[in-house]
Amino acid sequence: MCLFKMTRATRKSRRSKPRQVEIAFRTWGGKRKGAGRKRGPGPTRVTHRSRPALATRFPVHVSLKVNKGLPNLRAKACIKAIERALIKARTDGRIGTRFRVVHYCVQRNHIHLVVEALGAEALSRGMQGLTIRIAKALNKVWGRTGSVFADRYHGHILRTPAETRAALNYVLNNSRRHDRQQKRCATWLDPCSSAIYLDGWRGFTPQRPQRPSTGPPVASASTWLLRKGWRRHGLLVPDATPGPPA
Repeated sequence: MCLFKMTRATRKSRRSKPRQVEIAFRTWGGKRKGAGRKRGPGPTRVTHRSRPALATRFPVHVSLKVNKGLPNLRAKACIKAIERALIKARTDGRIGTRFRVVHYCVQRNHIHLVVEALGAEALSRGMQGLTIRIAKALNKVWGRTGSVFADRYHGHILRTPAETRAALNYVLNNSRRHDRQQKRCATWLDPCSSAIYLDGWRGFTPQRPQRPSTGPPVASASTWLLRKGWRRHGLLVPDATPGPPA
């Protein structure tokens, strides 16, 4: 009888014991569902992973996209503004010795570059300075303020002569992918590019314009791949249409 009473009393005391309530605190950071930078509108953005190491002997093919709704970059005033920005970057003693633009091509809403840099950090700083110069120059032409480029640049390291030649052909003949009329002109070179500064066209040498004391908007190549290596696979053909149709 006593055992029964003690058992009931014990059960009663256990039932009346207050339960510990867990409080969920808000935390930041760490791996959790929905964390991280939200995907922006439009096409797939350039990944924010760490960029690969870059050896000095390798050039890089860089592409830049501008925001939607901005004017045509191939307008004469825009091309002049971009070329001025390239000249300032080339003649800047802080950047020009560590980062150089060897070739470029300007399309309606994006820009292609072939650059050289003394390592990944020099590439990053050089591109940062260049994009700021170009954005300021274009905004001045358009009479506006705000961002110009839609995302961080996309860079592809060129490691072989064949890869380097393919990149040069893609950049300098890029307009033939976008303008069907130019496909009929066998010796036409895009005036919105550095094609006239390339010494490597099959069958002819383009006549370079007389530049002011500032010189051309592009720098001379210093890497073996851009100076000689790519020629192992043949000179460039001016009427070639690189890549799939745009």
